[in-house]
Amino acid sequence: MRILSVNCGTVARFRAADEHSAIAKRAVEGPVKVGWLGLEGDRQADLSVHGGPEKAIHHYPHDHYAHWREVLGGHPLLDGEGAFGENISTEGLSEEEVCIGDRFRMGSALVEVAQGRQPCWKLDHRFDGARVMAGVVATRRSGWYYRVLEEGEVAAGDALELVERPYPAWSVARVFGLLIAGDHKKDRAGLEALGEVTPLAEAWAKRRAKLLG
Repeated sequence: MRILSVNCGTVARFRAADEHSAIAKRAVEGPVKVGWLGLEGDRQADLSVHGGPEKAIHHYPHDHYAHWREVLGGHPLLDGEGAFGENISTEGLSEEEVCIGDRFRMGSALVEVAQGRQPCWKLDHRFDGARVMAGVVATRRSGWYYRVLEEGEVAAGDALELVERPYPAWSVARVFGLLIAGDHKKDRAGLEALGEVTPLAEAWAKRRAKLLG
């Protein structure tokens, strides 16, 4: 598996004068340092909900772009990289195949899948009011976040190599379904069993506890 692009963004005005975002990511040439909090040169506007060690790097499958072209009618953002605010883009890897706790060698860094990406209104605004957020939830095309276990460097063209999969039953799609898309209503046993998945991000572990009541 090769990385198609490494994308970074800076904070800019997004909607109202007092609303900002760094969702607009652009491809970076050459190696980028991977630190505990993410890629060097990448920023987040609202650190209360974005960034941090368990959302250090966002990965979104480029495979999904074809689906969104059909849904959105060929939006120009889909002609480039980073349309969904992702830092890492690949082809051939999806939420059905990637599991919570998976460890990947990303360039020279070692990263671990911590949670899926819970979409917000900023995706809708970025795509000119289209109902992207609801579409992400309905289709489970969420992407996922990594925590960084070993710092290093990464560049477009580098390998993304799976080195460990301790929880093969817990795909990102399955966990997203339980915690975000409402599947817990028909699968309480699954929600209870999810407690065994210790690499799950703290925020999603708390969400699980809340859903259990």
